[in-house]
Amino acid sequence: MNAAKPPRGTSSKQKSGAAASHAAPTRTNDLRTAFLDFFARNDHVVVPSAPLVPRHDPTLMFTNAGMVPFKNVFTGQEKARALRAASSQKCVRAGGKHNDLDNVGYTARHHTFFEMLGNFSFGDYFKERAIALAWELLTKDLALPKEKLLITVYADDDEAARLWKKIAGVPDDKILRIAGSDNFWSMGDTGPCGPCSEIFYDHGAHLPGGPPGSPDQDGDRFVEIWNLVFMQYEQREDGTRVDLPRPSIDTGMGLERIAAVMQGTHDNYDIDLFRTLIAASVELTGVRAEGDTPRATASSPIICARLPSLLPTACCPPTKAAVRAPPHHAPGHAACASARRQGPAALPAGADAHRRDGARLSRARARRGSDRGDAEAGGDPLSRDLGTGLAAVDEAVEGLSSGDTLPGEVAFKLYDTFGFPYDLTEDALKAKGIAVDAAGFRAAMERQRAEARKSWAGSGEAATETLWFELKEDLGATEFLGYETETASGEIVALVKDGKRVEKLEKGERGIVIVNQTPFYAESGGQVGDRGTLGMGTDVSFRVEDTQKKLHGLFLHEGVVEKGTLLRGETVMLTVDHARRSTTRAHHSATHLLHEALRQVLGQHVAQKGSLVEPGRLRFDFSHQKPMSQDEIAAVEDLANAMILQNAPVETHLMTPDAAIEQGALALFGEKYGDEVRVVSMGIAPDSPKAGHAYSIELCGGTHVTRTGEIGLLKIVGESAVAAGVRRVEALTGGAARGFLAGQDARVRQAAEILKVSPDEMIERLAAVVEERRKLERQLAEAKRALALRPEGGGGEAASAVRELGRVKLLARTVHGVQPKDLRGLVDEAKQQLGSGIVAVVGVSEEGKAGLVVGVTDDLTGDYSAVDLVRVGARRLGGKGGGGRPDLAQAGGPTARAPC
Repeated sequence: MNAAKPPRGTSSKQKSGAAASHAAPTRTNDLRTAFLDFFARNDHVVVPSAPLVPRHDPTLMFTNAGMVPFKNVFTGQEKARALRAASSQKCVRAGGKHNDLDNVGYTARHHTFFEMLGNFSFGDYFKERAIALAWELLTKDLALPKEKLLITVYADDDEAARLWKKIAGVPDDKILRIAGSDNFWSMGDTGPCGPCSEIFYDHGAHLPGGPPGSPDQDGDRFVEIWNLVFMQYEQREDGTRVDLPRPSIDTGMGLERIAAVMQGTHDNYDIDLFRTLIAASVELTGVRAEGDTPRATASSPIICARLPSLLPTACCPPTKAAVRAPPHHAPGHAACASARRQGPAALPAGADAHRRDGARLSRARARRGSDRGDAEAGGDPLSRDLGTGLAAVDEAVEGLSSGDTLPGEVAFKLYDTFGFPYDLTEDALKAKGIAVDAAGFRAAMERQRAEARKSWAGSGEAATETLWFELKEDLGATEFLGYETETASGEIVALVKDGKRVEKLEKGERGIVIVNQTPFYAESGGQVGDRGTLGMGTDVSFRVEDTQKKLHGLFLHEGVVEKGTLLRGETVMLTVDHARRSTTRAHHSATHLLHEALRQVLGQHVAQKGSLVEPGRLRFDFSHQKPMSQDEIAAVEDLANAMILQNAPVETHLMTPDAAIEQGALALFGEKYGDEVRVVSMGIAPDSPKAGHAYSIELCGGTHVTRTGEIGLLKIVGESAVAAGVRRVEALTGGAARGFLAGQDARVRQAAEILKVSPDEMIERLAAVVEERRKLERQLAEAKRALALRPEGGGGEAASAVRELGRVKLLARTVHGVQPKDLRGLVDEAKQQLGSGIVAVVGVSEEGKAGLVVGVTDDLTGDYSAVDLVRVGARRLGGKGGGGRPDLAQAGGPTARAPC
């Protein structure tokens, strides 16, 4: 829609007096419903609003028009699910080609966030039907006076002019031909395009401004309410236009603008949607809705723009950095006004207006409670920071007067030291007539970056990371979309091969791809990086084997080109391996439950010392001094699985680290946290001291399940020591855990079959078998000892008789099949039989190795030592050493030769 700007002195409170005097809908919510119902009756499929942040269009930061979700349909890359559609699309125009940011608060009809009502035809009806539908809705269903409507057509579009006269009976003087881009729409330099036909509403002669195309068209009298785009051509690279085989229709009507018309005002901020917000902002900030300066007049509409309230619900949570981003006006103005009053900028009453935004925004309402908690947790520090910044601004301009310029170096100091955004510095000084040296600010910013690059490049081992630093400086951080989606399109902003930037990667080449936005999670916090594919249709494919992150925000997709050629600057589709991501996030969420269970069972001294979260398992290291008993392991499993069975929602919030800790959150080992953290809570424990009686609350940036039930099951499969005072448990979840238990069950059944009993009787039968075996082993050992000491010998060969060596008796035997532990018993028995003497027994194992035990009776230990004798014997056996007591010693050797 055209961005017509009225003179800045125009009051935003003048009434048009043109409200419809009939029973037509007037409230914003009712108008949205009436529009969608009208087109549903006319065979259109009503499509829900797409996300504010496009997932499949890397060329846009925000959805800025109703046709954005259908862009691929219009270009032919995607097949339409229906030939006719209608929607009420949430839109943001706060940057890029369509940027209404600087108009907010200065005109009566511009917003950063707004809703675009639209109907679409994908090769079905064209101009005639589109004009007929628009005219019927406006003049019959909404009962707008025909004489208040003014039509524009593209200068050369005779067909559209003729149809307006034929269908609507609009006279020639109410059909204005407009040349140029204002009435010709195109998607880009090439591609679908076509003429437009706009419908304007005349708010009355009491307002300044002339009709479109006139010198004073920027007034408030004539306001465009609906734009019909007749997409009938294709713009080619050679400058020619050809007819599209199936012309299409794309229309857009601002919900807030038509609501203003129906509610009898030319001012969008005077409709039901904003009145409560405006009143609340005035009450809480002290900034009047009207004032002596343009900025004072503009503050309330800026504060009450719906963007800062609804953007968090569209996967853009509020942060302190938001004041530095394009949609800074509302949070900046609210916080600045609040800071000057030394209080947080909360708008509880104004928030009620959003409750009336309708069923279409039910998801936003559902999350409003958590967003309010985020804002409350971070609001005070932000207000304090801006208050400090405002005081610094006031100090910086002492001695300056209207017409002077604040040096850029000073503005940069306000930004760098106090975190005060440059844009807000400009706004704060505009009312005083003081300008800011923008060029000087940019020069100071660049000098700081240069110093940072120099410092980085010279920091030893980190010098090898220079490439990543340069890329981060050039490209900024990669936008992560993976919390909301596993597929998205992105623009290739850099390619790296062998440590160097390249323009392309060809089939078979390995390298790194960096895109502006990605659904791939990069390895962090113990969770492994995602895998998947990246490519364009069936022509180009890059297998992502790992995703890493550098410099807190630069995502690197590592892998190999399997098909085609990747070129820098191309748009590609990124698809995460869903199965791998699902099992990984289940293990990650289970880690949180496991951590809390360990603390409850073992004690509050348990603290995480490391973790690994993979698709197939989880590993968790924690502080604890002794091994876990089987009862403790079972208790931990029971607690964690009880939380899984709750199937409670897994919630995430953004807040300051201090606020998170106050709510009971646990910080993870080895992680560094900034001014804002992502807090993950899961499970419900009525006796928990944590916020909301949550079972587990942790600071975590990883991906998680949406409900605990998705984990399925947790099974601990290992417990071991890692280091002094550090234990490790390994566990499985979901399918992996069930597979492990199924394998265990199969082994139990197999063992039961071998024992010839049922699985229920197996334990008793196995205990009996073990006891029976122990009894037989004892009997066998006794028999072997008795046999070995028989006078006739034993152990498989003729036994030596007792020899008389002087006055000393010697009994030497070689035995087979006797366990080494039983050799000592044989020697003791032999010593008793001799009464006085020396005994030497060699035991031969099945592998042919020998063990030697020598015993000396007590009366001879003064003359002979068993230790000295066993060492002599060990050498004869090919070994060395040996040890024991003077009366009994033991040694071994690799051969089984007899010692004597």
